[in-house]
Amino acid sequence: MEVKSTYKYARVSAKKARDVAREIQGLPVSSALDALTFTPKKSAALIAKTLKSAIANAENNFELDADELFVKEAVIGEGPTFKRFKPRARGSAGGIRKRTSHIFITLAPKAEA
Repeated sequence: MEVKSTYKYARVSAKKARDVAREIQGLPVSSALDALTFTPKKSAALIAKTLKSAIANAENNFELDADELFVKEAVIGEGPTFKRFKPRARGSAGGIRKRTSHIFITLAPKAEA
């Protein structure tokens, strides 16, 4: 039984978050949380929040034990981009793109592996 959790419209670019997501794929849940705790990036905190949500879903909705779960999949998709403008010289404006991402985490019991 797979357990999923989603964090949509996270205010971090997908490219930066994918580096952190690759680190936890295939790890047991406890090791993944430890790795995220000691990773000094903004995306690590957002991915950890989503991982904790997936663990809570597994325990409360499916009566699964958190010690027997591992991270089957951690996918970061691109979300919509906020477009902002910054004043530049001589009355012109330069565009700023504030990127967002969607974080999808899938957990599975070790028996399925």
